[in-house]
Amino acid sequence: MSAKRILIVGGVAGGASAAARARRLSEEARIVVFERGPHVSFANCGLPYHVGGEIPEREELLLQTPASLKARFDLDVRVRTEVLRIDRERRIVTARAEDTGAEYEEAYDELILSPGASPLIPRIPGIERAGHFSVRNVPDADRIMAWIETTGARRAVVAGGGYIGLEMAEQLRHRGLEVSVVEAMPQVMAMLDPEMAAWLHQELRGNGVDLHLNDPVAAFEPPASTETAAASTVVLRSGHRLPADIVILGLGVKPEVELARAAGLEIGERGGIRVNESLQTNDPHIWAVGDAIEVRDFVTGGWSLVPLAGPANRQGRLVADNLLGQPATYAGTLGTGVVRLFGLTAGATGANAKTLARAGMAFETLHLHPSSHAGYYPGAQPIALKVLYAPDSGRLLGVQAVGRDGVDKRLDVFATALKAGMTMDDLADL
Repeated sequence: MSAKRILIVGGVAGGASAAARARRLSEEARIVVFERGPHVSFANCGLPYHVGGEIPEREELLLQTPASLKARFDLDVRVRTEVLRIDRERRIVTARAEDTGAEYEEAYDELILSPGASPLIPRIPGIERAGHFSVRNVPDADRIMAWIETTGARRAVVAGGGYIGLEMAEQLRHRGLEVSVVEAMPQVMAMLDPEMAAWLHQELRGNGVDLHLNDPVAAFEPPASTETAAASTVVLRSGHRLPADIVILGLGVKPEVELARAAGLEIGERGGIRVNESLQTNDPHIWAVGDAIEVRDFVTGGWSLVPLAGPANRQGRLVADNLLGQPATYAGTLGTGVVRLFGLTAGATGANAKTLARAGMAFETLHLHPSSHAGYYPGAQPIALKVLYAPDSGRLLGVQAVGRDGVDKRLDVFATALKAGMTMDDLADL
């Protein structure tokens, strides 16, 4: 039997993990990775920290290169190469190399889609102005740093209060910029319930960040004659005008599904590629992983989009197992996430109150305030915990935590307990 030909579209988290796992399972398989951008397997979660100087060396973000993947795993990695079309009947993709513009065909036995997600750019007047940046890849970070250095930027406006928005706000403050965060919703970090997000609001303001909540951007305008700004004046719905030397667009992401849709693959209700429990699309020879897919929420069972690197890597490995004779199923995503904001760490696992209410699931809430370690030992810090559980069975449904020390440790335990289906009584015995 001839060696299996595995093509992978996308070479960052899920795609790179799938390729490496496939090679570990098969020395004979021919594995080709197509990556539209210039880098594979880079640490996109570290981009804000490179901008802020905490990760000083750019090379630290580049976890692997085409050459290292070739040497270590014998992978054929083609960067700056975009897959344009999928011919499902012939099992062929058409790709185009950026450097030559040449198009060519490549046949597959199995195809893995890991195209990721792209920054959400809403139709706001002036959003395309110079000095506005998304933060999705290494070239984005390069452009942001170059703009700050060449313009001498002093004032930044960050549109969006999610992971990227808050991390960029923190890091721009570390660079000495004046920072405003603009969030359309009444709170930052939608994974948290309002009373937990309030800790982050206090931390932002305590570190000199100008926070505008429930006040979306209405327009990005050229600065008026009385305003000095290298980029734009950000006009909010309330009428506030925020002159900005640089604007960071952290307004969310959307799944990259154009290639899949054009090939006739099923797109789900949340806008992601629909897959089964094996991460297989409606074509038995095409699989999908990462930010572009819809997955089942582990707690509610509903479809969800979870653009996080951890689940993407796990999904990539699972697909490789399925392709190469080790059947496995994906049980769903807890969506566990953590963000550091100046001196605070905040995170969540499982469902929050809004998600449970939307799913029609009854729940009770318990607020706890333990110390990070024994109080008699110096340095103990309080942790705010919110635990959500089912009133009938006591089953754990979700946990949120905010504090200055020990938050990630607690969330690790709670995530394990959630996955194991533990109840509140079980937690007492841990």
